[in-house]
Amino acid sequence: MITSTATQPSGAPALRGAEPHVVGDSVGYLMHQVVLSMRRQIEQAMVAHDLTAAQWLPLWKLKRDGPCTSQELARNIDMDAGALTRLVDRLVAKGLIQRERSQADRRVVRLSLSADGEAVAARVPQVLAQVNATYLQGTSEREQDTLKRLLRAMLANAPIAPAASAAPAAIHAPSAAEAST
Repeated sequence: MITSTATQPSGAPALRGAEPHVVGDSVGYLMHQVVLSMRRQIEQAMVAHDLTAAQWLPLWKLKRDGPCTSQELARNIDMDAGALTRLVDRLVAKGLIQRERSQADRRVVRLSLSADGEAVAARVPQVLAQVNATYLQGTSEREQDTLKRLLRAMLANAPIAPAASAAPAAIHAPSAAEAST
């Protein structure tokens, strides 16, 4: 069994959770496992929309935040600029994203969703909501609120700031009636 011991500088108060613990039972490890599992579930669900794991996020960000430059999008989804360029090339080829040169500065290229991209991106919140519902089965609304409060507290305590996209706007998952239209 792997264990970890954290030490505190002399005189510093002991931090709860810093005492010897089983790594496989730590909050960080468990959160990581949940995120990995959810990513796999989201990836499987996105196949029905002809999207890969990498493709749905930029579409959703453009839907949520509107047109932006490649640099802004790369920063918002925490992706290398070169990798994003290749990804955008694939999304342009699929007809989901379009590139538009700025009239004010021809060096600036803005990315936006095409009409088809808008339609595909509109389905993303429903998929995310279904995956969340699956993982939260058997928990009460109060427990879910507590989990969110604890996760926000952890983010607030983070010594390294999360990516720019860490505070997303509310995701609107369409109702069954909206989804069928």
